[in-house]
Amino acid sequence: MNVLVAKTANDAERIAYTLIKERISGKHDFVLGLATGSTPVGMYQMFKQDALDCSHVTSVNLDEYIGLSPEHPQSYHRFMKERLFDEVPFKQSHLPQGDAPDPQAEAARYEDLVRNLGVDLQLLGIGENGHIAFNEPGTALDAKTHVTELTESTREANRRFFDRLEDVPTHAITMGLDTIMNAREIVLVATGERKAEAVQHMIESVPTVDWPATILQAHPGVTVVLDGAAASRCAESLQARGQEAATRFFTIRD
Repeated sequence: MNVLVAKTANDAERIAYTLIKERISGKHDFVLGLATGSTPVGMYQMFKQDALDCSHVTSVNLDEYIGLSPEHPQSYHRFMKERLFDEVPFKQSHLPQGDAPDPQAEAARYEDLVRNLGVDLQLLGIGENGHIAFNEPGTALDAKTHVTELTESTREANRRFFDRLEDVPTHAITMGLDTIMNAREIVLVATGERKAEAVQHMIESVPTVDWPATILQAHPGVTVVLDGAAASRCAESLQARGQEAATRFFTIRD
């Protein structure tokens, strides 16, 4: 696990975007795993500002709320359309169908789709309780794409996108931890002090279902990009491991 610590949240987003841009550029075909929520918004804006050529890129999203149609204002289909796809065309884009009549069958369909495509790079955020995608604490480390019940803390964190907490869906279809770990490369971005505890566990704790992101320690190609606030609780361990600073990262590439 390579960890880069930036001075600011915007710097962290710029680093992650630069990594993604480097991987995409010059490839004939590329499969990019995308995320939703607040973490990737700044990066998606960079895609648009650069008019990044994604005509050869197939995207697969991590998850979708159950019960929301693609046209629903708070669906992740709508999120991706408004934040990215309307201005940056992709070769193909895939998300789970939240309004599928049989969510379990839809989860199995999506698992097969993702496995058959093969994800070259997966972008991730991390929840305050250590979840990645909607793999909540207690999720089996070998879980495939599945239907999951959202914890109250996750629903509370997402209520800002809805009028009332009661409007936040209680279930979602999400790529499983094993599905995510099948990606060839993973880039995880975390910013802000409220993510510091989850980041500390992800980096310092042994892999455990109590903090799902700890499974990433077992992946051979993970880059974690943090700002100072998100890294604040594991600064000593990062220093001991000799992790490079983001300012050096920019010096190398600029």
